[in-house]
Amino acid sequence: MTQRIVTDVAIVGGGIVGSSAALALRRRGLRVVLLERDLCGSRSSGVNYGGVRRQGRPISQLPLAQRAHAIWGRLPELLGTDGEYIRSGHFKIARSEADLAALEAYRDSARDFDLGIDILTGARLRERCPWLGGKAVGGSLCMEDGQANPRLVSPAFALAARRAGADIRERTRVDEIAHDGQFFHLRAGHTLAVTSPVLLNCAGAWANAVAEQFGDAVPMHSGHPAMAVTEPLPFFMDWSLGVEGGSVYCRQVARGNLVLGGGPGRALDADRARSDRASMAALAEQAIELLPVLRHAHFIRTWSGTEGYLPDRQPVIGPSRTTTGLFHGFGFAGAGFQIGPAVGEVLAELVSDGRSSTPIDAFRIDRFSAVPHDEPALAH
Repeated sequence: MTQRIVTDVAIVGGGIVGSSAALALRRRGLRVVLLERDLCGSRSSGVNYGGVRRQGRPISQLPLAQRAHAIWGRLPELLGTDGEYIRSGHFKIARSEADLAALEAYRDSARDFDLGIDILTGARLRERCPWLGGKAVGGSLCMEDGQANPRLVSPAFALAARRAGADIRERTRVDEIAHDGQFFHLRAGHTLAVTSPVLLNCAGAWANAVAEQFGDAVPMHSGHPAMAVTEPLPFFMDWSLGVEGGSVYCRQVARGNLVLGGGPGRALDADRARSDRASMAALAEQAIELLPVLRHAHFIRTWSGTEGYLPDRQPVIGPSRTTTGLFHGFGFAGAGFQIGPAVGEVLAELVSDGRSSTPIDAFRIDRFSAVPHDEPALAH
């Protein structure tokens, strides 16, 4: 027998964006049904590096990042857990004078956002970072940025939304989405049918399958981060690390393990990815160059995931260009963990108020050319 549900808002995707949107909508008193084909927070929201940083983001993202920064500071109040979130500091390393100049230019361009960026060079660099390899010539420190455990935080948003009254359906694959001009009709197998005037497309790297049904297809492709964690080592580093221009990123957790990422993993199929031998060898070489203490450390686990990337590495956030009641939040290019809670609040504002108090014009879907569509049946 098919269960039929009528709700105010249906959400496809239970990552940090979809789950935080569900929580924000419930706090506004709206009925919410969230459909997640796996477990909430089990995809890119749960397998990412865990960096919670503002510095280094495009200036257009900083209003969102600042809004999210305030939310992260209230996690225990909102979620009932801190998710191992700490404002440990985020340090972005320069390996050349050109890198250093780029970090200084970013600091200057972001002054209006009061990130408190401090440039370290020379004696100050060596005094603060005795563990840093000789390739580094300086770096940019943002002490109020930090890190968290994505395996705790992302599912916690879904749990908090459920406690607030959202109907969270895990292991529920959406097989069909239709729109009759007024309502969206979602079908999950032969067991569930959901009707709603509003649909939030928060399906991550698979969101384009939903978008293209409504003429909102965008040129998104999948990426697969190569990730690893070491055995516990004597604690030596508080900060979360990144590198100007890309390469390795790294943080040390309280137990002593170092979580590292950098370079591409390998897709196994449309849903699965892994870090292979070549990606781990390249990651190890880069990590040792920056942190010589890792020379004899052992990796104890490696993994990857699937993330959505758009050509400008900016997300799509906001209303559909074709269909009233459809809103998108996807394409975060591996950097959605920090801003995710703010994006959820923005989507809730768009649904209930028709506008966002945070500027999101840079993320409009109509920055991409429209693509004709034939309303295919399979959505997610």
